[in-house]
Amino acid sequence: MFQWYNSDMHSQRKRDHLKICLEEDVAFRSVSTGLEHYYLIHQALPELALDDIDLSCYFLGRHLQAPLLISAMTGGTPSAEMVNRNLAVAAQATGVAMSVGSQRAALDGEHLVATYTVRDIAPDILLLANLGAVQLNYEYGVDECRQAVEMIQADALILHLNPLQECLQSGGNTNFRGLLKKIETVCSKLSVPVVAKEVGWGLSAQAARMLADAGISALDIAGAGGTSWAEVEKFRIGEDSQRRVAESFSDWGIPTADSIRWVKETVPDIPIVASGGIRTGVEIVKSLCLGARICGMAIPLLKPATISNGQVLERLEEIRLEIRIAMLCSGARTLEQLDNSRLYSN
Repeated sequence: MFQWYNSDMHSQRKRDHLKICLEEDVAFRSVSTGLEHYYLIHQALPELALDDIDLSCYFLGRHLQAPLLISAMTGGTPSAEMVNRNLAVAAQATGVAMSVGSQRAALDGEHLVATYTVRDIAPDILLLANLGAVQLNYEYGVDECRQAVEMIQADALILHLNPLQECLQSGGNTNFRGLLKKIETVCSKLSVPVVAKEVGWGLSAQAARMLADAGISALDIAGAGGTSWAEVEKFRIGEDSQRRVAESFSDWGIPTADSIRWVKETVPDIPIVASGGIRTGVEIVKSLCLGARICGMAIPLLKPATISNGQVLERLEEIRLEIRIAMLCSGARTLEQLDNSRLYSN
């Protein structure tokens, strides 16, 4: 049974986030991903067998057996250690990528490093480290980014962008001035690729262009329509006035489908990770047709990860089968054949 272990105050927020995402309804109220407005054109005569479908791809120079990233979820609290290790075992078995949650807690508290450590059980996966970009304005620099990568023997670093979340948190880090130049410095000095990631409100075309010019290797658009971190933070807020402020932003953001399209049009050569409310293999195929290179999932895998690595593996296998069937019925044998010509919209 999953337990909420006691830990010091440093990891309280991490534990709260994990607990809230598992136990509360934290979805957007009315904003959707927008993927429901797109339909894959069904091919009744695909001239393919299911065994012909090839899900393999390359991302950040690494081979993946499916276009999937287990998105950043957790770490920094003892309760998260089992979750990350269950996710990692399943990622190793299925050949997909994985990101850990923000490692700030472990950089500030060495006793929490183990809650992120998975390389011993997932030696071959594409593994991404993770830090909040805004920390570059709060005494973090290239050295801390390098430490985050080395801590978990990662292949790349995610710098996540979360201005709205920081504004809604009590004591949040809200100074985003001059951040782009510091991101550019990290990109130029770090020996591994750097990915910029929103946390659930989408990347605009303007932000994508700025980040691409700064040297970012890939963009995780993390659009609106999945988990609303305004809702998550609302459950952590004690004062009614602060809760009302958070509620005002429950439907803020750029829907996932729109963010994919805008970013693809603006920086067509930068690989896109589509995430934010993606729940099925069919939605993954739609996202790939819109221009994503791979897709990220978090919430659909979180509850299975609190049970066992077998539960995560079972869900990942279901998703891979959904992708293969959607591709077969769209007449696409490889991921490279997925483009706008296989979609129509209402």
